[in-house]
Formats: sequence, structure tokens, C-alpha cells
Amino acid sequence: MAKTIFSLLIVMLLAIPHAPALAEDAQPKAADLVKDGQLIDLRSERYKALFDELRNSYNFNQEEIDRLFAGLTIKQRVLELMDTQWEAKPYYQYYPRFITPEVIAEGREKLALYKNLLDKVEKEIGVEREIVVAIWGVETRFGQHKGSFNLFQTLNTMFDAYPRRSSFYREQLVHFLLLCRENHVDPLTVTGSYGGAFGQTQFIPSSFRDYAVDFDQDGNRDVWNSTPDILASIANYLHRFGWVFRAPIYYEIGLGLKSPRLEEALQKGRKGFVPVQDVAQLQGLTLPASPAGKEVTIVGLELENGGMRYVAGYPNFQAITAWNNSNRYAMAVTELAERFRK
Repeated sequence: MAKTIFSLLIVMLLAIPHAPALAEDAQPKAADLVKDGQLIDLRSERYKALFDELRNSYNFNQEEIDRLFAGLTIKQRVLELMDTQWEAKPYYQYYPRFITPEVIAEGREKLALYKNLLDKVEKEIGVEREIVVAIWGVETRFGQHKGSFNLFQTLNTMFDAYPRRSSFYREQLVHFLLLCRENHVDPLTVTGSYGGAFGQTQFIPSSFRDYAVDFDQDGNRDVWNSTPDILASIANYLHRFGWVFRAPIYYEIGLGLKSPRLEEALQKGRKGFVPVQDVAQLQGLTLPASPAGKEVTIVGLELENGGMRYVAGYPNFQAITAWNNSNRYAMAVTELAERFRK
């Protein structure tokens, strides 16, 4: 009898409907959990800790904090854009956004206009002019599109309402306040991109503090209006990440990978390093030597026909991905630079 009752209970339990697990793409997004213009709770533990750090570590007084943060609200559009970034598009859709006849023509004009300045940048910093101008073009269309989002609101929106990267944007918020104080800029007046980048270089705050240079020697690191500072700062960033003047950037290795070892390196992305001679042997190719014998990465780029194009990413390619953590971005910059020369 007890066995029969137990069996009935099991049947009844199995018959109870269970709520289906949300598919990954059905999970609520950050933008769905807040409203545009919603007040940020400055009494939350995260903001209490932030304000303590600003006071105790960086000597911000309470009056400054109150002025800056009063009435701070969420910018919902920032959250929406963070989940629809162009770097997620396949390469055949991605690169035409940046490599157009108009951009190529304008880039060549900039190369001619700033020839003497770029001569000096190449000589003193050691990064090819075409790459510098290509990044300038991709980031802001040579200064035309610097972003219209209030940067202070953007950084706070990401810190408060984008859990996946909240700690990163908390760090950027502190860097932003410090760079504004160091450069005598009102934080509430700066505009930039939805990702928290600003100026013609589109540096995030920590990158500005680490890599921006005063190339015109006027006492300010001005990535908003000073073309010498803008171009030299781009070059300095790449230089600091190991750029080698006139060394290879990438090399075509075919429309397929001929070894599980290369497939594994492809899956590891920026961390999938392989010696150049091994790539050459496995693919049956002759490849240029890499500076100081450094290893390359394996990069896959989507073709419109459904296939893939594979390249070896040399250390200079890896330096561009240090600027923007996207192989598609690095390839678009490199191919735009190539078009300037043709």
C-alpha cells in the first residue's frame, strides 16, 4: 500500500508543469530593467563606497560631490547600444561601415595636409602615418563624429545599471573625474560615445591618462582640438603596446585551416598564440618573420558567401586589438590604411 501511494505521488509530481528556463537571448537586458530618466540611487552601497573613495583617496570635498552627482539619471539609450555593438557583426557587414570611397579620399587628403606633422610622428614615435590616420578615421571620421552623450551620465549609467561591466565603469568614472580635475575641465560639460570614449581619439578615461601626449607642447594634452596631440596620442598608444615600425601587420593564410592546432588557436582569440614557422608549416605557406620571433594569432573573418578568410595576426595587429578588443576592428583599420596607399 505504501509503495502504491509513493508511486502515485511520483506521477503527480511529474505532472506538475515547470516554468521553462529563459533562453539566453530571452534573458532581460539591462535596458529593460530601468527607465530613461530614472534617478540613480546615490544612497546605495555602491555609491556610498564610491563617494568614500573620492573623498579619502582623491581629496574630493563633499561640496564637489554634491554638485556633480545631484539629480543624476539613467540614460537608457546607452544600455540599448551596449548590447548592439557593431563589432559583433560579421566582417563583410562590419568593414563597409568604415571603408568607403569617401573615407578613403578624405584620409588621403589628411595625409597630404598633415605630411610634416606625420613625418615628425613617425620619426619620434615610430608608427606608420597611414595606420594613425586610419584609426582617426574609423574612430571619429577625422574628428567629425565625437559622440553626443553626456559622458558623466554615460559612465554613471554603466556603473549603476550595467552589472556585467559595472566594476570597469566605476574605475573609468574615477579616472574621468581625475582627468577633468587635472585638465581643468568641468565633468558635466564633456560629451562622448555611448561606450564612455571621448575626443577625436575616442580614448576611454584611463587610456587618456596613460597614453595621451602633449605633442604641440602647449601644456595640455588636448585630444579634442589639437591635431598634433590627437595624432601623436594615437601613435603613442600603439607604440606602448609594442608596435614595430614597418613590421608585418597580418598575412593571409587561406580560406580554411589545415590543422586542429590552428583551429584551437582561433577559438582562443587574442590568447591563441602560435609560432610563425608553425603556421607556415601547417598551412603550407611561406610567411614573413615576426619581430623578435614573437608569436602570431589566428584570425577568422566572415565572408558574404558563408565562408571564412583566415589571416595570421602579427604583433602589430595585436597592438591594434589592444586599442579595441576586436579582430574585425583591427582588420578594418589595417585595410583602410592599405587603401590610403593605393
